Amino acid sequence: MQQRIKTFKTLSRAASAAAFLSVQALICIGTVYWAVAETLGLSAIAALVLGGIFAAPTVFVLITATRMAFDAETDPANQ
Repeated sequence: MQQRIKTFKTLSRAASAAAFLSVQALICIGTVYWAVAETLGLSAIAALVLGGIFAAPTVFVLITATRMAFDAETDPANQ
């Protein structure tokens, strides 16, 4: 396995890609959360519980997107 390329250029590209993917994921997950909460007419407490339920998958998606961006931008084959 080759050594990953970790320069300022590749790391800044990875950070930019991770930020872009994370924002897109948050928009999609937030829209689904909003649609479910409004369709069911949830009260404030129930909406907070639903938000807690959505939190774990959201964190997983954000971590996965960040790892994918880092792997893609620092891979020597992509340079």
